Amino acid sequence: MELNILVYVLVGFIAQMIDGALGMAYGVSSNTFLLSVGIPPAAASASVHMAEVVTTGVSGFSHWRLGNIDKSLIKRLVVPGVLGGILGAYLLTSIPNNVIKPIVSVYLLIMGLVILYKAYRWTHEPKGYPTYLGFLGLIGGFFDAIGGGGWGPIVTTTLVARGTSPRFTIGSVNFSEFFVTFAESVTFILTIGLEFWKIILGLLIGGAIAAPLAAVVCKKLPTRALMALVGVLIILLSIRTIYLTFA
Repeated sequence: MELNILVYVLVGFIAQMIDGALGMAYGVSSNTFLLSVGIPPAAASASVHMAEVVTTGVSGFSHWRLGNIDKSLIKRLVVPGVLGGILGAYLLTSIPNNVIKPIVSVYLLIMGLVILYKAYRWTHEPKGYPTYLGFLGLIGGFFDAIGGGGWGPIVTTTLVARGTSPRFTIGSVNFSEFFVTFAESVTFILTIGLEFWKIILGLLIGGAIAAPLAAVVCKKLPTRALMALVGVLIILLSIRTIYLTFA
């Protein structure tokens, strides 16, 4: 369906405000809209990730300038995330989404509930990062490419649910996402080519405008409120995905 480019700008703005402030859901939000108006799944995912090269770059830079990142976390996420993203992008056309999405959605629903519990029991004593960060980055990158979004929901949700600092986790995961998205976009271009330039341009313009604002929101929100917002967002998105899959 052909829509005015300003519609895609608005979608990109809203999606990036969510993603930059909560560390997730740019791909999920924008990809859901594109699929709903008839854009093919592979083309929708490719368009979203090509736009995200710019939006994640601006978002990551904004988080870096505001001191929201942890370099040690970034170093342990980037390489496995890139490898997982390349593999997922390459396999997207051969693995049906209706097989993968329900599994991921059930996992994320559980993680959302855990985050809400953590928000209720928050002690202001964040835990260290787990030893399985490399595997988490690999899985996050893979499902991000397959589902048109998932890097933030999988990586950020798992880490925050474990009790890590929401501010530094969100900032670091957003910063790492630029490299994952860039690798996925190159893979998409090599496999299916460059399509739907109007969608890509609209999404990246809206996202680039929103990214600095979202980083400020991330820094200003109280920890308990931020965790609660993350939990509610994941629960709602997961329930919606499960419902649409089996409806």
